[in-house]
Formats: sequence, structure tokens, C-alpha cells
Amino acid sequence: MRELGLYDMATAFQEFDAQSEVRGLEHGEWLAMLLEREATMRRQRGFEARARAAKLRHDALIENADFRAAPGLDRNLFMALAGCDWVRKHDSLLVTGPAGVGKSWLACARPLACREDFSVAYQMRVATATLDLK
Repeated sequence: MRELGLYDMATAFQEFDAQSEVRGLEHGEWLAMLLEREATMRRQRGFEARARAAKLRHDALIENADFRAAPGLDRNLFMALAGCDWVRKHDSLLVTGPAGVGKSWLACARPLACREDFSVAYQMRVATATLDLK
């Protein structure tokens, strides 16, 4: 298994072999459990790599969104955006609002895309005003 790059499957095999209740399972059940472990761990590593590459400013989770703290935030819209259909449709998203309302936190709230197997890049753009003195 290790030669084939199935490291998590090999680890799971050793763990399962040490458990008497698992040893009594049929071969097909063993194989299904081993394959599920390998697939789960690969998905988890992929998510972690995408989250690191996104360089998100806040470690925010959608599940922790406090809609009472931002009374103007539309819960239904926010949850619809969290589903990532807008990404699948190749739409763009621009988060705007006054300072201190949590725009950055909302923009960083995963799984806006990371958990849905999309790559994410967080960029903060600050509007600057220039004064031309003549």
C-alpha cells in the first residue's frame, strides 16, 4: 500500500488489524473502510492545502457567523453565497460596506470555496483618495 502511495490506507490497515471487532468483518467491508479512510484523508489534506494557499486574514468559519452582530447582513443571501453556486457559475463577488462591520471576516469565512474544492485567493483592496495640489 505504501509503495502505491496509499499511506493513510496502510495506517488504517494496521489500526483495524489491532481491533478484534474489525477483524471479524468480511473482506469487502475491510476494503470499503480502508478506501474510505484514504479518500477522507486526501480530501482533508486538499482542504488544508487550499486554506493555507488562500492566505486568509481571519480563521473564520461560516458556522460561527453572528447575524446579530451585523444586523444589515442578509442571512439567506449569506448562506446562499456559502453554497458556492456563484463560483460554479463563474460570477464574481465584491463585499462592500463601512469600516468595522466585518467585511474581511465574512470574506474569509470558509467554506465560501475551500471546502467545496475550489482554490481561493484572499485580496484586500483599499480605496485610496489622492489630492492633486496645483
